Amino acid sequence: MSSFKTPGVYVVEKNAFPNSVVEVATAVPAFVGYTEFAKNGDRSLLHTPWRISSMAEYEQYFGKASKPLFEIVSADAVEEGSGQTLLHVGSKTYKLVRQDFYGLYYAMRLFFSNGGGDCYIVSVDEGYTNSLEKDTLISGIDLLLKEQEPTLLLVPEAVYLKTSQDCHAVQAAMLQHCGGDMKNRFAILDIFGGHKSSNDASGNVVNEFRENIGTSYLDYGAAYYPWLHTTILSAADVDFSIISNQDVLIEALTDSAANNEGLLVLIEKIKTPDEAFTKEVVHTVLLKQSIAYQELMKELLFLLNMLAPGAAMAGIYTLVDHSREVWKAPANIGFSNVDRPCAVLTYADQEDLNVPPDGKAVNAIRYFTGEGLKVWGARTLDGNSLDWRYINVKRTMIMLEESIKNAVKAFVFEPNTATIWVTVRGMITNFLTGIWKRGGLAGATPDIAFSVHIGLGETMTPEDILEGLLNITVKVAVVRPDEFIVITFQQQMQKS
Repeated sequence: MSSFKTPGVYVVEKNAFPNSVVEVATAVPAFVGYTEFAKNGDRSLLHTPWRISSMAEYEQYFGKASKPLFEIVSADAVEEGSGQTLLHVGSKTYKLVRQDFYGLYYAMRLFFSNGGGDCYIVSVDEGYTNSLEKDTLISGIDLLLKEQEPTLLLVPEAVYLKTSQDCHAVQAAMLQHCGGDMKNRFAILDIFGGHKSSNDASGNVVNEFRENIGTSYLDYGAAYYPWLHTTILSAADVDFSIISNQDVLIEALTDSAANNEGLLVLIEKIKTPDEAFTKEVVHTVLLKQSIAYQELMKELLFLLNMLAPGAAMAGIYTLVDHSREVWKAPANIGFSNVDRPCAVLTYADQEDLNVPPDGKAVNAIRYFTGEGLKVWGARTLDGNSLDWRYINVKRTMIMLEESIKNAVKAFVFEPNTATIWVTVRGMITNFLTGIWKRGGLAGATPDIAFSVHIGLGETMTPEDILEGLLNITVKVAVVRPDEFIVITFQQQMQKS
């Protein structure tokens, strides 16, 4: 009590309410990748995590997409599996091979169109002049070590690296960052080559992912398969200028034009447009007069709209967290700006994805007649763990841990006495009671749903107190999804 030395009236205020636990945000993704530029006015944002909340802000600070480039090559001049689709032009067969694809911009459009909101962007390179590199992307992940707010991590361009080994190295770094370094965020992973079916001649892409992703921190990540055919780009976004080897293009179209002199003249203008035959004019007329050119543009648009699902899933996580809370599994939800999956999965196909022997579950994206395309899985990569099998359970625990940890920081260096123990217990109990009332914890009463333990003889020994340790034990019953609904029917005898 203060020492009163002068006569008078003194006012003493006392706190009527204990400290409270503030619930941390649960859906703040961090995206790492290549951008057109990275600046805020005169300030460079390169290698700087930067928070945005809309696609307009992304374009303001990081620009737009790079010009995609494809190479058209003879089908017998490339290895099996290196192209996407065979194209029959004239008397020859070709493949379109995608060159470096800077896909962060398209991923962001997919994210925001599926419910995305506040997020962080880490630009690892600008200008689209350097090739995609594994080490460059990993360095961007490391830049997030000092950021506390992000709760999800995505590297959309990992699947566009040249080899699956590079992709898996980046994804292993993502899991290490989430589960080993930070322990407060969750990785959303895509499958390298996920546009292929599981029985593709080049190999099973899901099995390759499982074999190379490792065994560390699997409960801190989830993977999705297959890729998606989106509607992010339109026909106006493609023309002959995105073909890098236009000599081969001209040769192929010339072969298909036969003796059509007018068309042959137009085809030659692909390489040397002029005032009379601008690029736009040549493109428009070729679309009307050349069937081969029409098919080529259709295939280019098809390939550009074929995107990995991770960014869309980040949007769905955000949507579900905001509308139904983090303890609702991000599954049985439809997509926006998506036409269909790249591979059609059946119930039999999903059995191995959902419950594989090694436990590395991959969540299926499936089409259902009359219902459309849906996320049809809610498992982490640690599918054999009864503790951390489900995405919503892991993410709920991360939220609870971070919220309570931040609140308890206020008591560091306070006297380790019964007064503090009662205060801390009451603060955590009030927080968990609120979570229980909102449906985040399972149990008919709060006593069943959770318990908080703290105190000498309960969580601490006299030696602990001498060492300055304040041990708190919190037990919670997190709600789990009803993944398998079993309805049993049985006949009974007629009674009247």
